[in-house]
Amino acid sequence: MKSFFAFLLLATCLFTPQRSAAWGMLGHRITGQIAESYLTPKAKKAIHAILGDSMIAMSSNWADFIKSDSTLRYLDRWHYIDFEDNISYEAMQTYLNKDTVTDAYTQLQFLTAQLKNKKLPLDTQRFYLRMLIHIVEDLHQPMHVSREADLGGNKIKVLWFGEHTNLHSVWDEKLIAYQQLGYTEYANVLNHTTKQQVKDWQQQPVSQWLFESYTIAQQLYSEIIQPDQKLSYRYNFDHVATLNQQLLKGGVQLAGLLNSIFG
Repeated sequence: MKSFFAFLLLATCLFTPQRSAAWGMLGHRITGQIAESYLTPKAKKAIHAILGDSMIAMSSNWADFIKSDSTLRYLDRWHYIDFEDNISYEAMQTYLNKDTVTDAYTQLQFLTAQLKNKKLPLDTQRFYLRMLIHIVEDLHQPMHVSREADLGGNKIKVLWFGEHTNLHSVWDEKLIAYQQLGYTEYANVLNHTTKQQVKDWQQQPVSQWLFESYTIAQQLYSEIIQPDQKLSYRYNFDHVATLNQQLLKGGVQLAGLLNSIFG
């Protein structure tokens, strides 16, 4: 009987829509690999002292791996932030300035401040840094800056090349996997920026990252007009440039934040 209930609990965890997965393993590693190429030498040295040889790309998925630990389920809300439809950038800024709930924005502010304290125990620094890396990457996945009502697109059912899935999963994994590249290959394909682009992107406040992801999410919602809508070649053609831009900007902006902390 105990075995049956253990199985039932596992099945519930596996098949209940989760808000805390974003980009999937491949997307997180692509963004992390890109970020590593924009670190200052000082930041790279400090991060290596905390993470060891795994560095950013291989640490990017840790926050998803630990979801199997029931004592850490409180971290789920660290991966996303919800907004109502059709809000302006000014309205979002006003909300964020007063935001005290547990969400990706408030926890990113907390982690950034904490990691500037070099007296923290190494285990704490490692935990905070892994979470910060993952959250920044999550915030560039549009469905993580979207609506609470449909769990960031998890409840919006679609067909991806005939496979039953949901809008969130399409943006987590399906689009990226469709390109058929490993994470280092993908990062190398994307990672071409000008000095001005890097400067501009790294000067953007976090609120602007959020608004850009939110704006994309609003457009993605508007395109789904019926249940089990069929998405395939045309959807990839229409959205792969946006996907790639978000992966690239995520890496560049993650590096900028890490440089400000450790550089």
